[in-house]
Amino acid sequence: MPTPQTQSVVLPSAVPLADTAPAATPRPATPRAAAARAATPAGGRDRPWADAAAAVLALVLPVACVGCGAPDRALCRACRSVLDALPGRTRLVAGVRLDAAHEYDGLVRTLVLEWKLRGRVDVVSGLTRRTADLVRAALAAAPVGALVLRVPPSSRGHRRRGFDPVVTVLRRAGVRRARALRRVPVPQAGPGSDSGPGPDAGRGSAGVRTDGRGQKERTAVERVAATVGSLVADGVADRDVVLVDDVVTTGVTMAEAVRAVRGAGGRVVRCVAVATVEV
Repeated sequence: MPTPQTQSVVLPSAVPLADTAPAATPRPATPRAAAARAATPAGGRDRPWADAAAAVLALVLPVACVGCGAPDRALCRACRSVLDALPGRTRLVAGVRLDAAHEYDGLVRTLVLEWKLRGRVDVVSGLTRRTADLVRAALAAAPVGALVLRVPPSSRGHRRRGFDPVVTVLRRAGVRRARALRRVPVPQAGPGSDSGPGPDAGRGSAGVRTDGRGQKERTAVERVAATVGSLVADGVADRDVVLVDDVVTTGVTMAEAVRAVRGAGGRVVRCVAVATVEV
């Protein structure tokens, strides 16, 4: 598989537009959040009914802002303002432009972990809104008839969460029947190989060797070896494709998705993600 090409630039915030870490805990207000809260005029609430409903609900189900710990909101107005002001990111993966709604850091990382590890759908409206805008923009720029394919989560991650975060994003974008790439077992070299697992490695389904570790526990070289050939694209011959994933870190999985589409005769015209790591 070709080495993923990466190039990062900052997108203006005005453009419409990986998960074993411990669950985030509320933190003291940051200077940015405090400044954003101070900038909100006293008594200038523009959604009185929503605020009243949140106050009543907080009596039954107490909640604190995951960004700064302020009471009564899963994501307070000040932190939401901070999130909305963050720039998007653009990079290249396997020669294809990837548009990400956010950089995977700080408040964004906290929100994504709450979403993926604890199923907190109440904290991700800002993330999904901007990512959905990117999906719609990618489709508008693509040739007529372009397909949307989602990069599937690992079997391990899907079993733990019970849902696919990318489905939530696509539904918000109005794409309700997006197919996923298909995961297949990856045969690995046997004992004695420089890249294969040791003699004590177990065997997964279909007799394929597996070391039992997820992507997060592998080195960069091991990630590539465990990923190449792991995805298959069906029904994309001579079709234009927009690929969508949640978080892109090294770019190895997205590059494998691009390879799978190209290998099946399709053309990847754009990649979209909720967040990406600055590289």
